[in-house]
Amino acid sequence: MVDFETVTLRDPSSSLTASFVPAAGMVGTSLADAGAEFLGQRRGLTAYVHNGKTMGIPILYPWANRLSANTYEVDDTVVTLVPGAGGVRTDENGAPIHGVLAAYPGWEVSARTDNSLTAVLDYGRDAQLLASFPFPHLLTQHVTLAARTLTVETTVAPTSPVSVPLCFGYHPYLKIPGVPREEWTLSTPPMRHLPVDDKGIPTGAHEPWPGGAEQLKTTAYDDGFDRVPAGAVFTLAAGERRIGVTFGSGYPAAQLFAPTDDDLMAIEPMAAPTDALRRGGYRKAAAGRPETARFSITVV
Repeated sequence: MVDFETVTLRDPSSSLTASFVPAAGMVGTSLADAGAEFLGQRRGLTAYVHNGKTMGIPILYPWANRLSANTYEVDDTVVTLVPGAGGVRTDENGAPIHGVLAAYPGWEVSARTDNSLTAVLDYGRDAQLLASFPFPHLLTQHVTLAARTLTVETTVAPTSPVSVPLCFGYHPYLKIPGVPREEWTLSTPPMRHLPVDDKGIPTGAHEPWPGGAEQLKTTAYDDGFDRVPAGAVFTLAAGERRIGVTFGSGYPAAQLFAPTDDDLMAIEPMAAPTDALRRGGYRKAAAGRPETARFSITVV
C-alpha cells in the first residue's frame, strides 16, 4: 500500500477541492466538487509510485511524451539515457517516455495555505537525475485553487552557468463525471497538427488544425500539436458540466489523448513538442533568468 501525505486545497469561493501528493512527484490526485471527481484515476496512486503508470495530473519532466532514441545532444554534449536507471522509463517500443520524475520523492514543500501549495525540487542535488539530464537547476511548482480554477505554475531556475532546455509538460487526465464519454464535446483552438507514426513519434509532417467543437463519441486521440496560441483555451463539456484548460504562458505545444477503453481525455500543456529534446527548436532557461510556465483548469 502507498501511504503518503496528501495535501488538499480548498477553493475559498466554492466547494471545489484539489489534492496533491508532494512525496509522490507532486502528482495531482483529485479535483473534485461535492464528491464528483474530474480527474481520471486510471490505475491509481499505487501503480504510479511503483510502475510509473500515470494518473491524475502528473508532471512529465524533463521531456514530455516520447523520445525517438536513447541519446540526445545539447550544445555539443551528447547524453545517453539508460532505461531503468536515473528515472528513465520506456514504452512498449523501448522509447524513453515521460521524463525521469515519475513519483520522484525529492520534492520539498516550501509554502502552504488553505488554497495554495509550493514545492521545490533541487534537480542538481541528485547525481542520478543529472546523468539523464545534466543541467543543474531548481524546479518549483506553485499551485493555487480559487474561483473554481486550479492554476499550476512551474519555474525552472538554473543553478549553474549552463542553460536548461525546456521540453517538459503535464498530463491532466480529465473526465465529466456521470456522463458517458460518447456525449462529451471537445473544443480546441486553431493550431498546427503534428502527425505521428505507429510508435507515437512525430513524422516531421504538419498540417493546419482549424479548431472548433466536436462530440467525442468513439474517437480516439493521441495527437501532437504546436503553434498553440498563448492563452488558448481547450474545453471538455457535457450536460451542465464544463472543464476548461487554459494554456496561460510557456506552453506553445499540446498533446490530446483519449483512449477508447477509458472514460477520460488528456489535454496536455507542453513546453515543446514530442521529441523536441532530440530534434531541437525548444526554448531554454538561462542562468539568472528563470522561466515560468502556467496553465489552469477551470471546472464549471
